[in-house]
Amino acid sequence: MAVETIRLTELFEQARAAQTQDPPRKLAPDRHPNRDFFVADILEWALKDDRHSMEHPFFSLSKKPDHRVRHYEHNGIHVVAKPGADGMPTIWYKDILIYAVSQLVEALNQGRPVSRTIRLKAYDLLISTNRGTGGRAYDLLAAAFERLKGAVIQTDIRTNGFRQREGFNIIDHWKIIERSPATGLMAAIEMTLSEWLYNATIGREVLTLNRDYFRLDGGLERRLYEIARKHWGRQPKWTVSIDLLHKKSGSQATLKKFRELLKRAAGNDALPDYRIRYNHESDHAMFYTKDSAALARQIASLGTLGTDSGGTSEL
Repeated sequence: MAVETIRLTELFEQARAAQTQDPPRKLAPDRHPNRDFFVADILEWALKDDRHSMEHPFFSLSKKPDHRVRHYEHNGIHVVAKPGADGMPTIWYKDILIYAVSQLVEALNQGRPVSRTIRLKAYDLLISTNRGTGGRAYDLLAAAFERLKGAVIQTDIRTNGFRQREGFNIIDHWKIIERSPATGLMAAIEMTLSEWLYNATIGREVLTLNRDYFRLDGGLERRLYEIARKHWGRQPKWTVSIDLLHKKSGSQATLKKFRELLKRAAGNDALPDYRIRYNHESDHAMFYTKDSAALARQIASLGTLGTDSGGTSEL
C-alpha cells in the first residue's frame, strides 16, 4: 500500500503541475469556434460511441488505403474485418458513426421515435466533427460513406442480446437526398445503420466521449483514447501490457515500432482526460487521469481504507 501511495502521489504532483502550466498546442485547432445557433444546439448533445468498437479493433489507423483482411481474437471474442473495393474504413471515418449514434441516443433520451435509417445534414456533421467545410471536405465525406458501406464485419459480439451470425456492412445503405442549389454540394444524407450497431445503440451499450476526441490528429492516439475510455472507466489509473495494448489497438506496426509510437504519444500528451506512462522494465503502459482531484481522492482512499484499487488489467 505504501508503494502504491507513493506512485499515486507522484502522479498527483505531475497532474497538478500540468494544470498550472500553459499547455502547448497538442490538439488540432478548433476549426469552428463560432457556431450558428442550430449547430450549437447539436453540440450540446453528449458525444456517444458504441463500447464494442471501442474495446476491439474494427477500423484502420492509417489514412493510406488498407486492403488487408483483419483477424482478431481475444478471450473468446472474434472479429474479422474485410475491406471493400476502396479499402478499410479508417478511424477518422468512424466520426460519422459517432455522430449518428449520438443523434440516436439523444432522440431516445427525449422520448422520440428512432429507426436504423437516419437523416443527417452534411454541414452540421462536418462542423460537429471539427472538419473543414470546403468542397474537398464533402468529397472526403462521400468517400467515407462508401468505405463504411463496402467493409464487411463478421463477429460473435452480441449487441442488445442479439448475435449477428452472418457478415454485415457497417452501414447498410446511404444516399444523398438533397444538394445545395448554389454549389451542388451534398446538403442532406440518408443512411441506414447495420442492425448490429443499431442494437448496440438502443441497448445503451455506449459510452460518452470527450469532444476533443475530434481534435486528435493521430489514428493511434484516437485508438488509445478509445481503449483507455473503455477500460479505465472512472479509476484514477489503469495499467495494461504492451502486448495486449498492441493487439487491442489494431495497429499494423511491429511490436517494436508500436512501443516507439506509444512513447511518442505519451510525450505528446494530447489525449483528452488521460496521460500515458510507459514502464520499460515491466513493458506495461499506465493510463492515468489528468484530474489531480481524482488522484487526491485515490490517495486518501488508500490511506483510510488500506486497499489497492489500482486498476491493473489484462482484459
